Amino acid sequence: MITGELKSQVDKIWNSFWTGGVANPLTVIEQLTYLIFIRRIDEMETLEEKKANQMGIDKQLEFFTAEQQNFRWSHFKDKDPETMYALFTRPDANGLTVFEHMKQMDKKAGAFAEFMKGATFMIPTARLLDQVVQMVDKIDMQDRDTKGDLYEYLLSKIATAGTNGQFRTPRHIIRMMVDMMQPQREDTICDPSSGTAGFLVSSAEYVYENHEDWFLYSDFRKHFHNQMFTGVEFDATMLRIGAMNLQLHGIENPQLIGKDALSEANEDQTNLYSLILANPPFKGSLDYDVVESSLLSVTKTKKTELLFISLILRMLKVGGRAAVIVPDGVLFGSSNAHKELRKTLVEDQKLDAIISMPSGVFRPYAGVSTAVLVFTKTNSGGTDNVWFYDMQADGFSLDDKRTPLLIKNETVEEEIAAALGLGIAAEERVPYGQKSSEEAHAKNNIPDIQNRWQNREKETSRARTEQSFMVLKLEIAKNDYDLSINRYKEIVYEEEEYDKPEAIIKQIESLDKERIQILTELKSLL
Repeated sequence: MITGELKSQVDKIWNSFWTGGVANPLTVIEQLTYLIFIRRIDEMETLEEKKANQMGIDKQLEFFTAEQQNFRWSHFKDKDPETMYALFTRPDANGLTVFEHMKQMDKKAGAFAEFMKGATFMIPTARLLDQVVQMVDKIDMQDRDTKGDLYEYLLSKIATAGTNGQFRTPRHIIRMMVDMMQPQREDTICDPSSGTAGFLVSSAEYVYENHEDWFLYSDFRKHFHNQMFTGVEFDATMLRIGAMNLQLHGIENPQLIGKDALSEANEDQTNLYSLILANPPFKGSLDYDVVESSLLSVTKTKKTELLFISLILRMLKVGGRAAVIVPDGVLFGSSNAHKELRKTLVEDQKLDAIISMPSGVFRPYAGVSTAVLVFTKTNSGGTDNVWFYDMQADGFSLDDKRTPLLIKNETVEEEIAAALGLGIAAEERVPYGQKSSEEAHAKNNIPDIQNRWQNREKETSRARTEQSFMVLKLEIAKNDYDLSINRYKEIVYEEEEYDKPEAIIKQIESLDKERIQILTELKSLL
């Protein structure tokens, strides 16, 4: 859980960058990521040195030669600003700086080191570098949870970059999807548009929190750190940020692929994964000649949101399952491509659920309505009925501010905080009095979604007027595979009775008499 102290430390660092002339949130995060990495490799080297000393053996230097000791965090952090800055900007006799040395790290330093090509040092002054180094040095980064919380809060700052198209899937929506899918011990989990690796990190956290006993077995530990998590991302900056996010959350060697997931270069990603969680790009359009041909065989389209569904079907093993965020247009679009894709999900695969989300979920970046598609790859059908849920609230206000609506009630508050996957300091909560469970539900549907999803056998008897219900495959097929919840939900209109005009006129006349009487009494007092 993010603490007020940790938040304060990150905010101070952020403000230092801002006042120092570095205002782009992604640039700030990337530069901070480099410094965190430099500190980590020094700590890794120091730990190995301590082990060697305790065992009375000579330590084989892994990351720093004898001539490179001044590149270590523990060495330069105490130097004066100009000397420190020179170590970052003026090459030594071998043509290296602290930054260039960092870029030459091999895989022993973690997945992050693999994606350093093209990294650029962009801290403009010695004063700013010194300020940031001193503040980063004060942060306690020994505990995995603390390191993970630090980076999660840092990544939340990307919110200010939404106008540039860089924004994250809300963490509580990610956690909702992960909790629904319940990652299993043998799962191989992939996000084909991984960005900052939020889905992969949340999946790892789910395993840590719910299956701590799995880590007692060496085969699982090996699987967890090396094969369990795969991310595909073509943006080099996001690859580096995602790699650091995963490593700080305790995943030592995630599989990160620097490719365009929809291109021919990614054609080897076939029948590999048992679980895919994703929020693919919306509203994009590609030329046919840059799209991998097998995707077009599923649905011939230029729309990225449809192509990514085709890609996910190709990447899944038979029996693999997926939870994917899509714009509402995917559910009811009238083009042949839209219809064919929906028909494929219903007839050839097993479409499990559609959760319709309110349009404010992605504010302030976009007001588009979205939904979560949950399906299983079978290649032989299996859809008997589809579970629909009409999410109307997610625990936050649906305006641009997205204020957390937590409840001053311990039981309900804990339930909501767990569902949101958030650690919000007490002083940030927005209390609105003691509320009943019904009132809590009106502010946040996520606990109800989890409960109903895990007890789907009880959902068949629900009426179409309720917030969730089942729809038979036959009915969906009759509706041309329209998957919009509004196609199937029934609305009950309550009759409103109004007074007759004559009665309303009498009420007005009575009020007028009363007003005149009071006015007359007031005049008499004067």
